[in-house]
Amino acid sequence: MSDVVSLLAQIEDTGRDSRGPGYQRPGFSSTERELREWFLAEASRRGMDTEVDGNGITWAWATTPGDNAVVTGSHLDSVPGGGAFDGPLGVASALAAFDELEASGALERAQRPLALAVFPEEEGSRFGVACLGSRLITGAIDADRALGLKDLGGDTFADVARDYGLDPNRIGADHQRLSAIGSFIELHVEQGIGLINTDEAVAIGSSIIGHGRWHFAFSGQGNHAGTTPMSHRADPVVAASRVIGDIPVLAAAHDQAVATVGRTLIHPGGTNVIASAMSFWLDIRHADDAVVTQVLEAISARAEEHAADTGVEVSISQESYSPTTHFTAELNERLRSVLPSAPMLPSGAGHDAGILAPHVPSAMLYVRNPTGVSHAPEEACEDDDARAGVKALAAVLERELGAGGSTGSEGSGPAAGSGVNGGVR
Repeated sequence: MSDVVSLLAQIEDTGRDSRGPGYQRPGFSSTERELREWFLAEASRRGMDTEVDGNGITWAWATTPGDNAVVTGSHLDSVPGGGAFDGPLGVASALAAFDELEASGALERAQRPLALAVFPEEEGSRFGVACLGSRLITGAIDADRALGLKDLGGDTFADVARDYGLDPNRIGADHQRLSAIGSFIELHVEQGIGLINTDEAVAIGSSIIGHGRWHFAFSGQGNHAGTTPMSHRADPVVAASRVIGDIPVLAAAHDQAVATVGRTLIHPGGTNVIASAMSFWLDIRHADDAVVTQVLEAISARAEEHAADTGVEVSISQESYSPTTHFTAELNERLRSVLPSAPMLPSGAGHDAGILAPHVPSAMLYVRNPTGVSHAPEEACEDDDARAGVKALAAVLERELGAGGSTGSEGSGPAAGSGVNGGVR
């Protein structure tokens, strides 16, 4: 039986960023493969049957596989320079919760199957589409479009998936596997400050606000930095930079809206060369999907203006969009019956649970983050809070499995928690 803290310690050096603090764990990379092998070894050591499905989702069955399964898990990839807990905490907690259930005899009493799942490319840091694994299994992204996605090195997802041991012909919606999930519960480190000033280590997710990603591509005329007068330039860096500078004001015009540019690309990137192209990727989030549209329209209009003023062209394309999701009400009520003091928190961060929510009853547990920082090395989780998260997850899973005597029986059966509110992520 392994403590969640010791499980996380086993992978604390995997994917450390050699250039500075934080981690580099891109989806479908050798690092993510190493983490996947760690999970498979831990699951096998516990006697679980394991498999990697056609979309690269890793499964470990704690009981005999079957329909109406209770599933828990998260992801192991990270954003560039990410922290130690975003994703791995949920995976390590799932393993530790299994240990708790096995030690208590709950698995022997279970009336439903239990599986652990690890979803690939949740962050979308390699191919630009967040929650790629869960989008594929649900059909939220077309398989042909997914296979044609390219990373910054120009490699297609089809080629990368093949090297990863997947068959591109098997990638795509898997309704049979999806229909076998009776409920999905994802534990995740909190990505905010909702629990910082409370006495609670764990919260229940109420919703995930809508958000999307857009690619802005500016093209101009490359030229010599020393011989081209300022009046004769068509510099895409100037236009793109002006737009980026305007984004904070345009987003702030809408209460609670946030818009972020965290990634840019300049071509060809020479110090003494006027660039011929510059791209940036825009992330917009708000609980009201109409506000997301309004912010995008304002930024797009400003991009067109700056492009015209500087003599360059701009094209704007959507990479992904997920409307606001409200997690399954009936499932959350069952979580609240087990965790009556846990507050309900909305989240501005996307998760695989949000992609699954329109298709299967889904819920989330958040574990307190004392810094409130996420997607950065300062992301944190106290050891005692991590252990409290495992206790909460194990209690919820026992309830869902129908393994707790009279209190567990309501969570069993195909109709349990069948209602779903809201749309995707």
